[in-house]
Amino acid sequence: MSIGIDRIGMATPAFFVDLIELAKARGDEPDKYTIGIGQDQQAVAPSSQDIVTMGADAAASILSPDDHIGLIALGTESGIDASKAGALYIQKLLNLSPWARAVEIKEACYGGTAALMMARDFVAAHPDQQALVIASDIARYGLATGGEVTQGAGAVAMIVSQHPHILEIHDDSVYRSDSIMDFWRPVYQDTALAKGKYSTAQYLDFFQQLWDRYKATTGHTLDDFKALCFHLPYTKMGLKALRLALPEGDDAKQADLMAHFDRSIQYSRRVGNLYTGSLYLGLLSLLDLDDSLQAGDTLGLFSYGSGAVGEFFSATLVEGFEQYLHAAEHAQLLDERQQLSVPEYEAVFNDKVPYAADDYQADPKYFAGRFVLTGVKAQERQYAAR
Repeated sequence: MSIGIDRIGMATPAFFVDLIELAKARGDEPDKYTIGIGQDQQAVAPSSQDIVTMGADAAASILSPDDHIGLIALGTESGIDASKAGALYIQKLLNLSPWARAVEIKEACYGGTAALMMARDFVAAHPDQQALVIASDIARYGLATGGEVTQGAGAVAMIVSQHPHILEIHDDSVYRSDSIMDFWRPVYQDTALAKGKYSTAQYLDFFQQLWDRYKATTGHTLDDFKALCFHLPYTKMGLKALRLALPEGDDAKQADLMAHFDRSIQYSRRVGNLYTGSLYLGLLSLLDLDDSLQAGDTLGLFSYGSGAVGEFFSATLVEGFEQYLHAAEHAQLLDERQQLSVPEYEAVFNDKVPYAADDYQADPKYFAGRFVLTGVKAQERQYAAR
């Protein structure tokens, strides 16, 4: 049975900050951000945008009235409630059938992959139904912190079905878990705690171990892949992982993989870190921008979530996949965003839904997108369609 990604779409806030301007404001050399980290712009989420509004927006861009969604799986590490799944809010905003499972999955940046694999298994058991997978996050580290340049916000949504129109996901995953403290976020705050160099080392170690195990268990080599996609907390991180595998290919293969990698990081350079959605934003960038891809090409995908869980798996492009992409719409989405000055960005960053029982009203000045969080009343979040 062929199961995989039938449709894929994205959403990101309508505001961004330019990282050259941010570097100057922080007293840093711009090259530190644009070359050393590999980022150009960063999406800025006002308080009226959260994982629900962005997730619903991304899903709305790919849903069809003819869909039969039996599972709604939301991967996130930016949960809005310690109990109720954000998937339930999304289900209501999109008027999806109540006859579906709606769940939220958490394991740092790995949650989107966990949701995708759950969806694959669901469709295998229920081939007449589809699964809606959403990876939605807001990466926050704080103003003028070491992690500020690796923030971002957005969502990627995927429809998983039998006989997919874009990618067939193969049953060849290798995965590894280990309880480590490289990155975490306590329940009483909305900014993450990270051991930067240690986390980078763990990411690279996980990739190397998974890549070696994948080759040993499947017999595949670097030559079997047209491109490799990576979890991208910042684009330079993915490049470091790719460089671990490159020596296994000849000069032509290395140049080819580097060219595909460059296409896969373009959206991330403009949006920033999507946590659970970062791998899939990279995949979407590759699909939309790399016109050398052909049906039958196999892609390798590396997912990593601090704490930590990693997975490597493969997928193959199916005949006619180009007809189901929306590159023009995604380009328009990014190009039409409003640039914020650094002071404006700082004000938006600081205006957030409080960790308190008080009522809260989001600033209508920054209402944008299909759905918004208008505020919190009597400790209940208030969502509206626009």
